[in-house]
Amino acid sequence: MHMLTGTSRNITGALHIGGLPAKDLADKYGTPLFVLDEEHIRHNCRQYSEAFCSGNRNRIAYAGKAMLTMAICQIIEEQGMYLDVVSGGELYTAMAANFPVERIYFHGNNKSSGELAMALDAGVGTIVVDNLNELSMLDVLTKERQRKTAVLLRVALGVDAATHKYIQTGQHDSKFGFAVNSDALAYAIRLSLTHDFIQLQGYHSHIGSQIQALSGFAQAVEVMYQLVEKYMSTFGFTPSQLNLGGGLGIRYTADEPESPIADLVAIVLEHAQAQNERLGIDPILVLEPGRSIIGSAGTTLYSIGTVKEIEGIRTFVSVDGGMTDNPRPALYGAKYECAVVDKLDQPRTKLYSIAGKCCESGDMLIWDVKLPQVAPGDVLAVFATGAYNFSMSSNYNRLPRPGVVLVKDGQSRVIVERETYADIISRDKPLR
Repeated sequence: MHMLTGTSRNITGALHIGGLPAKDLADKYGTPLFVLDEEHIRHNCRQYSEAFCSGNRNRIAYAGKAMLTMAICQIIEEQGMYLDVVSGGELYTAMAANFPVERIYFHGNNKSSGELAMALDAGVGTIVVDNLNELSMLDVLTKERQRKTAVLLRVALGVDAATHKYIQTGQHDSKFGFAVNSDALAYAIRLSLTHDFIQLQGYHSHIGSQIQALSGFAQAVEVMYQLVEKYMSTFGFTPSQLNLGGGLGIRYTADEPESPIADLVAIVLEHAQAQNERLGIDPILVLEPGRSIIGSAGTTLYSIGTVKEIEGIRTFVSVDGGMTDNPRPALYGAKYECAVVDKLDQPRTKLYSIAGKCCESGDMLIWDVKLPQVAPGDVLAVFATGAYNFSMSSNYNRLPRPGVVLVKDGQSRVIVERETYADIISRDKPLR
């Protein structure tokens, strides 16, 4: 069974998270419930910062798209990190949490004029420009405000990461960024370097998500520095900052490889430092991890309802959540591990398939997993659900989104209230 940092079993075979019995959390807060182990989040932040930033100017920017709430923003601030946001909503969340705006990177392939204005007016530290359309809008908005803004140009490096095609982002055929050797990129550099208010700092890249083969990151560094060298020669521009993105995978199941944070940092620094020495430059380096900070810190608790045995075929176990709180199995064929929270010491003798409650045949969380004999009312824990679960959740079938609870040292607190049926209809407008 997959055991996360912060989870343990006691002598009765019961699952604990952050020092608290999982069953007690389910009883107190209801299910489905997202549970986040605070110390595990902070531990991962420290691992990145100590390995990548110790003794230098390098930066770690948490990728808010993985999971963002006001409380998460505050944890990231307390850990001394930067923050990556990709929309007006994420920026608004960070601002409401009083996150230092100068430590925010604003991403996105289709930022609206309103979102860019919001970022400029707030004083966001760096805008990552994705395309010429956006650069044109920044031209107008910065001149109107007579306000300078630091900019990175996002570049699609042409590195095909070994991950699901839906979460590759660095290949040439991508909706993200300027193609690495394109006329559009050269034009964007030239325009930025001659602009009164757009201050070009360097380049940004990102090759994908849930990447476990570190060779892709090494290749991305090499291609990035080839780009740097080319435009140092063409325009005499030496970048003061290179953002190398994120995308480090985590271990969702026991048969998946583990990709330690330290290994990623070592390979990035080794290749970047060699290139810096070769070119005689010393830019600030930035990494943007998301999943590898918060993914394994999350556990989702469900209550088991229907147990349906189809003789000779399969036994379905239905839980009170599903694709509304975890769409990843339906989207990517993602795999997870699970356990019945108060039966960890019992033998796993029966094969089950874990189904959600949505009206979709594809609403399956886990196929063919061995568990102890289960019964309606048992609480099921699904592990490694901290990233891209809450942030991608929906109200399909008008199901309320789960609450989110933060646990640490035997204490728990709600950081997102569970939605109610009243919340779901709160923006509806009846005809009469």
